[in-house]
Amino acid sequence: MASYWLVVGSPEHWQVAFENGNIWGLQQVKFRWWDRLSEGDGLIFCVTRPVGGAIGLGKVSTKFKQDKPLWPREVEAQSVLWPLRFEFDVDFCFRPEDWLTSKLEIDALRAIVQAGFQPLKPKTAEIALQAFAPLLPQAPDETGQSDSLHEELKKKLVEMGKIQKFLAEPEYPMDGTRLDAVWRRVEKSVPTYVFEIQVGGDIYHAIAKLKHAYDLWNIHPRIIKGT
Repeated sequence: MASYWLVVGSPEHWQVAFENGNIWGLQQVKFRWWDRLSEGDGLIFCVTRPVGGAIGLGKVSTKFKQDKPLWPREVEAQSVLWPLRFEFDVDFCFRPEDWLTSKLEIDALRAIVQAGFQPLKPKTAEIALQAFAPLLPQAPDETGQSDSLHEELKKKLVEMGKIQKFLAEPEYPMDGTRLDAVWRRVEKSVPTYVFEIQVGGDIYHAIAKLKHAYDLWNIHPRIIKGT
C-alpha cells in the first residue's frame, strides 16, 4: 500500500490552500516528515472545528521551500510560518459549503488528528480510504495504451539523446520525485535538458516539475505531448 499522510488544518487554512493552486505548508519542526514526502504519496484532508472531520483525498505532486507569506497569519506577521510546502492533486473533496454537513467522522482518525500533519499507519489509512470509497467514481477499464505510449516516448528520448552524444537517462531522481528523461553532457554533471512526457492527465503537474528542475539546475525544460 502507498504511503498516506494526514493533513490537518483550519477551514480558513484549507480555503487559502485550495484558492492558491492546492498548496500546503508545514512548520520547520516538521522537517523530518516533509523530507520523507514523495510524489504520489496519498493525502487525507481533515478540517478542525467547527467542521471536525475528513473532507477529501489527494496525492503529493511536488514539494518546495518558500520565503513568501501566503496564509493570513503569515501576511499579517510579514513572516513565513509554514516554509516547508508541497503542491497536491485532489482526487476527491467536498465543496467548502458542504463541509459541515458532509464531512466524514472516521473513528480511526479521532485519536490522532490533534497531532496535526503525520504519516498514517497502513491499517488506519485503509480504514479512511474505505470510508471514502462509496463517494469515489468508479475508474473505467484501462487499456494500457497511455502507459505504453508513455514508455515508448521515454525510450525514444533516451535513444535520441545518445545519438547526440549526451548521457541520456530515464526516470532521473529529483527531490522525492522522478523526471521522465534527462540529457547530461558529462558524468557527475547536472542535467542540461529535462523532459516530461504528457499523455493525458494534468499538464500543470508536469510544468511544476520542470519549473523545480529549472530552479535547481537552470536546465532547458521540454514537454513532450503524446496523443
